[in-house]
Amino acid sequence: MIKSHQRFLNSMLVIIDGVVIALALFFAWALRFQTNIFLQAGWHLDFREYMSPLLFIIPLYLLLYNSLGLYMPQRIKKMDFEVAGIIKANIIGLMILMSILFVVKQIHYSRYVLLLFSLLSVVLGVVERIFLRKSLRIARSKGLNLKHILVIGAGDLGCNFAHKIQQNRYLGYNIIGFLDDDKREGYKVAHSHVMGKIDDLSTILFNYEIDEVILAIPLKEYDRLNDIIKMCEKAGVKAQIIPDYYKYLPAKPYVDQIDDLPLINIRYVPLDDPFNQLIKRGMDILLSLFGILLISPILVFTSIIIKITSPGPILFKQTRVGLHRRDFDMYKFRSMKVQKKEEEKLQWTIKDDPRKTKFGTFIRKTSIDELPQLFNVLKGDMSLIGPRPERPYFVEKFKEEIPKYMIKHHVRPGITGWAQVNGWRGDTSIQRRIECDIYYIENWSILLDIKIMFLTVFKGFVNKNAY
Repeated sequence: MIKSHQRFLNSMLVIIDGVVIALALFFAWALRFQTNIFLQAGWHLDFREYMSPLLFIIPLYLLLYNSLGLYMPQRIKKMDFEVAGIIKANIIGLMILMSILFVVKQIHYSRYVLLLFSLLSVVLGVVERIFLRKSLRIARSKGLNLKHILVIGAGDLGCNFAHKIQQNRYLGYNIIGFLDDDKREGYKVAHSHVMGKIDDLSTILFNYEIDEVILAIPLKEYDRLNDIIKMCEKAGVKAQIIPDYYKYLPAKPYVDQIDDLPLINIRYVPLDDPFNQLIKRGMDILLSLFGILLISPILVFTSIIIKITSPGPILFKQTRVGLHRRDFDMYKFRSMKVQKKEEEKLQWTIKDDPRKTKFGTFIRKTSIDELPQLFNVLKGDMSLIGPRPERPYFVEKFKEEIPKYMIKHHVRPGITGWAQVNGWRGDTSIQRRIECDIYYIENWSILLDIKIMFLTVFKGFVNKNAY
């Protein structure tokens, strides 16, 4: 049965994780002291002293992995979940290790080794999980490690579920049959058939090896849920419910709880999680500081040229709508002639706009005008990555014209985003831009942010739609 398989896989995974953690520390030590990559310290601990903390590190990391859900069944979870968990565990683990070294006054344990250990632990851990997933998917596609399930309800919900299982065979689900009061016995659904009525559940559970029961009944049958769940629990079989109202939810829902009262959130926003917020904000601060130092010559040169070529201020401040629909002043290098605020806030920039300066055309095309927004990132008004903010006038206009437009304000606006690297920038479809923004909001991860950063750099800053 799948439960014994799962226990075996979990035991193997714990052992492999322990080995990977030990290897990460060994390779960190080897890189630090057995290569010429780093300058050698005048004095350091011996090999045994560097490896002895593994007696504490391995149990600590395994506990962190467990607390972050990395030993729960990952069959239907995305790889992003495991990657995020491994990164979180290593960040927390590194902080704990450094705190302990500080408390015990161990000044000779190399901080380079600890940093390399954390990086290698993440890389090796992710590679290990990817390899395991690939191996399990191959095994499941060949009929191994299958989870045998019974579906109650052969209507639209049950049929939709069966087709999705059929399309994703790598998940390793085998539907042994359906129970439905409105369909005759033998009625075919996908590659399975109706085995009987819902009242036959107890008999089916007793006579077949079933790992899980999926409840896909319509709302009108919900008064039977209690009896069905009791039968499943009596047989020791896990039950899951596909809610009949899922089609009314606009996005991936998730459940919170107040005491014993569940609350279904209709939109999943990863950045609502305080830990995710902390990670993203930390990255924003470090990278924006680094970016300001790196491009400081460009900032100075641009400021001088603007001052020489056009009367008026160097920076242009414009009110935009940000996180939680709050207004803030967004900074840009001024690329236009000074104009009245009433005109500026109601007008789009158009091709060959007469308000632009000659140098302004260049800095807009190359996105240099956006660079002062790094200071907005430092202030906390913006993030490096996120939906682009809009002016209050257009926010009021678009929220009436475009469904879901206001969802973009669930997160901090960004200098660049998923919409921009996909070409939806400047004079392009607002609808498609919002679709990209919502995708980003609901699927945020550190990896997605890194991907957008790389795409922003490698696709270039020159934008044909920037007027």
